[in-house]
Formats: sequence, structure tokens, C-alpha cells
Amino acid sequence: MKEVTHPSFGLAIAYLIPGFLALWGASFYSPMIEGWLTGTESQLPTLGGFLYVTIASLGTGLVISTIRWLLLDTLHHHTGIAEPLWNFAGLQAHIDAFDRQVEGHYRYYQFYGNSLVALLILWLAWRCRLPSSGQWPGGMDLGLVALGVLLFLGSRDTLRKYYVRMAAILGSPTPETPSPSADTLSPSSDQDASSGE
Repeated sequence: MKEVTHPSFGLAIAYLIPGFLALWGASFYSPMIEGWLTGTESQLPTLGGFLYVTIASLGTGLVISTIRWLLLDTLHHHTGIAEPLWNFAGLQAHIDAFDRQVEGHYRYYQFYGNSLVALLILWLAWRCRLPSSGQWPGGMDLGLVALGVLLFLGSRDTLRKYYVRMAAILGSPTPETPSPSADTLSPSSDQDASSGE
């Protein structure tokens, strides 16, 4: 049996699943999207509908990823997970390790973060669709809040691990290490240092 390759699995969890969740929320307001997901009274879901859902989920997932970058990444960077400064000069020598970290940590971070954003969209769409007399908060609300907390914590953990492991692979320039300048590389500075001994 053919295994799912890491890149295709990573892209599916990073974009398709969160995009589908948001699309599900949009289906509460769009009969066309609802027809893609569930079919119509006279017709079962079709292959064409499946393709529409897949492409729309991918596009929606990319938009959600941008929202995640704008909101969640910024929140993590301001609450204890420092955005690193990496040295990409040696990337080519470590490209396999780089790819493994992206697929093993960053794609999961994208899944947790993007799913958190998509879950919020789905919850708001579902809540706004309910009659105003609906019970608040209900069991579904509490379950979605618990899932949201879990996704948030998972996103923090995977982003932190990704940053730490990528820094070990690529190296991080430190403020204490000055870059070589013309003065430090000039022959006169070498002569000054040797005359001082």
C-alpha cells in the first residue's frame, strides 16, 4: 500500500482541513456551498461537488493561514515566544533537516493555528444562525471552547519547538558576535595586536 508522503499530508492538515471547517461555517449561509457538501434533495453529492469543496477548502485555508499569521503569530511573539533571527547562509547544506522540521513541526503548528481560526469562524457562523432564544452557553459551545484551548496550546508548543530546532540547524546570529569589519580584517590591525604582546 502506498504511504501518504509527508509534503502532501502536511499540506492537507495545514490548509485543507481548516479550510473545510470554515467552508462548513459558510454553508449555513450559502445554499450553493451547502449543496457541494451535502448534495441537494434531488441529487446526492457528486464528484464535481467534491472537487469544488477541495479547491474551495484549499483557497479558504490559505486565507485563514494569512489571518493566523496576522493574529496568532503576533500574539505568540508578544507573549513569550521570540521570533528568531536565522542565518540562511548555510541552508543548502542542511536542506533535508530543514524540510523535516517544516513537515514535523511547522505544518502541525499551521494545523493547530489555522484550525483555531477556522473553528472560531465556524462557531460564529453556527451561533449567528441559531434563534436568539437558543440556550447559552450550551454543551456544544463548551466543547468548542475546550477544543479551541487545546488547539491554542498545541500551536504554542509546536511553534516553540520549531523555532528551537530550526535555530540548532541554521544557527542564530547573536548580538554579542560582531560581524567582521574592514578594521578587524586589515593588516594594520594585525600588526597593532602583535606589537602589543
